[in-house]
Amino acid sequence: MKLQREHNFSAAKFGKTALAIIVGIFILSTVMGSFYNVSEQEQAVVTQFGKVVATNTAGLYFKIPFIQRVHMVDMTTHGIGIGYVIDKNGQNITVDDEGIMITSDFNFVDIDFYLEYKVSDPVAYIYNTNNPESVMKNIALASIRSTVINYPVDEVITTAKGQIQSEAKERLQSALQAENVGLTVVNLSVQDAEPPTDEIKQAFKAVETAKQGKETAVNNARKYQSEQVPAAEAEADRIVQNAEAEKAARIAEAEGQAARFNSIFEEYSKYPLITKQRLFYEAMENVLPDAKVIITDGKTQQILPLDSFSGDSASGN
Repeated sequence: MKLQREHNFSAAKFGKTALAIIVGIFILSTVMGSFYNVSEQEQAVVTQFGKVVATNTAGLYFKIPFIQRVHMVDMTTHGIGIGYVIDKNGQNITVDDEGIMITSDFNFVDIDFYLEYKVSDPVAYIYNTNNPESVMKNIALASIRSTVINYPVDEVITTAKGQIQSEAKERLQSALQAENVGLTVVNLSVQDAEPPTDEIKQAFKAVETAKQGKETAVNNARKYQSEQVPAAEAEADRIVQNAEAEKAARIAEAEGQAARFNSIFEEYSKYPLITKQRLFYEAMENVLPDAKVIITDGKTQQILPLDSFSGDSASGN
């Protein structure tokens, strides 16, 4: 009987001890669970009966056990591919449903984007939609397609990438603000853009080769122009200068002739006969500078040489 009592006492004591341990563990877990820590890369949204009561940044905080709940939201920047996915080996796998888009000249282009985003409003991120990333990706696809369709295919592949990603980013940011899904765009960049088929790729390569040939020809023409134009301008200046000199010489000669004529005319007006004779003799001197003068009566059969009366002949003798 005594042994039975001792056994019952031991069992009761063990039960009390176990209950105390359980209660202690419960109290300890409750106390420990009443505190939570928020890191630098997170924000905490505290709700009470489903209603948001606080949004906390980095630090240690207390919540009411069993009444308040804490939702941690990652505030760092994340990235997703649009038009492709990355497999386990790190290889890019094209997603045709996303990457194939139509251009303004009704061609198709395979264009890939990389979207970087982060949470801007933790409360909206948690409560405004069930899957904010999926909503954002659909909005991004719509924004990109609405931008690409405004450009011809050759510009999409070559020169307009920067402008396309800038316009698409602006469209996407405006749409996200309107939808209020709690996300914001950090960056949107074109990863690659190429024709969707091998035949079109070859055609575009030929176009690019032709464009490069055109640029080479234009550069060569400009080089030739830069070399030839100065030479042509110098030659033109030389011709103009020679013409100006010839013009001045002709004018001076004409003015001299005019002055000579005027002086002769003045003398002629004073002494017409004498002036006529002088002009006649001068003209004969010019016409017959080496002519020999022979005086005869018309009957002479033999002409004898006549000595010159000039000083040259006398000095010669």
